[in-house]
Amino acid sequence: MSASPKAIAGMATRVVSALGRSFPAYMCGPVGAPGIIVLQEWWGVTTQVQLQAQRISSQGYRCLVPDLYKGKLGVDVEEASHMMGNLDFPAAVGEILAATAVLKQEGSKKCGITGFCMGGALSLAASVKADGGELCCAAPFYGIPDQRFFDCSNIKIPVQAHFGTLDSLAGFSDPAAAENLKAILTKSNCPFEVHMYDGVAHGFAKKEAMFGAKHSAEAVDTAYSRLFA
Repeated sequence: MSASPKAIAGMATRVVSALGRSFPAYMCGPVGAPGIIVLQEWWGVTTQVQLQAQRISSQGYRCLVPDLYKGKLGVDVEEASHMMGNLDFPAAVGEILAATAVLKQEGSKKCGITGFCMGGALSLAASVKADGGELCCAAPFYGIPDQRFFDCSNIKIPVQAHFGTLDSLAGFSDPAAAENLKAILTKSNCPFEVHMYDGVAHGFAKKEAMFGAKHSAEAVDTAYSRLFA
């Protein structure tokens, strides 16, 4: 049975509406500052994802985390996988693009996007569909969408992607998938960087050890230094 996400200290929660869509969201950072959409892993809006949003907002950004699971958290791998598998990705992308409109209604002049695992893939998927200037840049962490539905060669905004060299999720975020993303983005002619982090696996931004490799604070700090450069 799924659990329910809870806001940590410093996070505001409310239902937001834009572009004909309404959904729950978690928000932090100064209103009107440049906006960042922060996207969840397959677990849902966990404490970890909220902490990532707060770390980003501490650099002077307004962050919005859309709750794509509408108040549910996966309690184990089997359930999280099931929830991700049942997520309507095109509808989720629609909500993500609506989230950029929410931030701009508040006064943010521009909006970027980042996400982790499933959220990384959705960051790229939203970038494919953001052909109306909704997004100015994307920074996905270890996730690539199905190219049959979200062809990343159509991305026109700058992309900075982050992967671990020990990632074992073939076709989604392993080193071969990261290399393939490089080739695809080369076709797009968008400015891009694809960074590989030695000795870390999938989920390396989490403090818990994931997929057989330990968390590396050094890798995370390096990734964020690139993100904020």
